[in-house]
Amino acid sequence: MPPKFKRHLNDDDVTGSVKSERRNLLEDDSDEEEDFFLVQNQVDEVIDVMQENITKVIERGERLDELQDKSESLSDNATAFSNRSKQLRRQMWWRGCKIKAIMALVAVFLLLMIITSTPNLCLVSPLKAVAVLAVRSSFLHIL
Repeated sequence: MPPKFKRHLNDDDVTGSVKSERRNLLEDDSDEEEDFFLVQNQVDEVIDVMQENITKVIERGERLDELQDKSESLSDNATAFSNRSKQLRRQMWWRGCKIKAIMALVAVFLLLMIITSTPNLCLVSPLKAVAVLAVRSSFLHIL
């Protein structure tokens, strides 16, 4: 019994319409190969662009790490500066207080010297005592 279907067709077995169809398929294959190469080139270009993008992202990450380190260092320096400025402000306040205290003591000492150098001034007249003290204090301000 002969087989119902032939597995392999010879050119002799193919009729005219089948031959033209076969030719069209071969031409389509060449177009498909051309399309394949075009697509392959586009894929290669995309791969190159993606590799460049990945490199840029890695470099950006490194720059961000450096920037973060610098910002942490700057923050530490700002904290140290703030602490040092508070300490210096306190020192200057105490220095001002000491200077004011010394000046007050000098003024009291001078006042005591003026009063003790003229013992009978207060007994003579209160107006004369005020006048003498005013003249002497204005003289001290000039010095």
